[in-house]
Amino acid sequence: MILGDANKVQFVPTNTQNRFTTLQSGEVDILSRNTTWTSSRDSTLGAVFAGTIFYDGQGFMVKKSSNVKSATQLNGATVCVQPGTTTELNLSDYFRTKKMNFRPVVVNELQQVEQAFFSGRCDVFTTDISGLAATRLKAPNKDDYVILPEAISKEPLGPLVRRGDWEYFTIVKWTLFGLIEAEEYGVASTNVDKLKAESKEPTIQRLVGTSGDIGKGLGVDNDWLVRAIKAVGNYGEMYQRNVGPIGISRGINAQWRDGGLMYAPPIR
Repeated sequence: MILGDANKVQFVPTNTQNRFTTLQSGEVDILSRNTTWTSSRDSTLGAVFAGTIFYDGQGFMVKKSSNVKSATQLNGATVCVQPGTTTELNLSDYFRTKKMNFRPVVVNELQQVEQAFFSGRCDVFTTDISGLAATRLKAPNKDDYVILPEAISKEPLGPLVRRGDWEYFTIVKWTLFGLIEAEEYGVASTNVDKLKAESKEPTIQRLVGTSGDIGKGLGVDNDWLVRAIKAVGNYGEMYQRNVGPIGISRGINAQWRDGGLMYAPPIR
């Protein structure tokens, strides 16, 4: 049963070229990677986005020794980019808008793109800013590289599922919302059992399943969110574990009460 045992999940690696066909063919049930939610993807792939798990933007990274301080100084640069991505499209749009030229170095696999950039095959590496930060940490000396200040696009990243299985889509969507709302109300992997046993707060009681009957409508039992929180933590715990180590502050991925965009419809 879904959400029953976190150890039974099977992860299937994908790249920018095969990620959608992997989902469409049924090889995976959910595509959860750095995939941007766009209108064309939401309408032409036979798949649907369940929400936004991370708000990102596309940026550029260069060698510090280049003395480049802004993306507007990149005219004539060679740029490493992965194919089949919004990154590739945004790159062309940006340079055309700025009336600048560039020479693309198109490489499919991320590891090969990083090797090309670090070896000097290209002057610039472009992808989501979170990806640039992670790549910078892999450099022989991260201080030799800088991420330029511009974010040239909006990149809302989120999970996709195939169209048609609307019950599964609803579970995925509300699990994401539930983990965001759990952080808002302070329900975490470290205290969820205690709150389930003791909390008198109506919202928390609905989150942990001691009041209401939310699980029934989703086709699961009322402990569904408790199991998810115990398995992976709330949204803030997931952020700190996965994004915190690369040095990106919460920013717009903070809770709405803290000035960010993380806002979940109510669990009720």
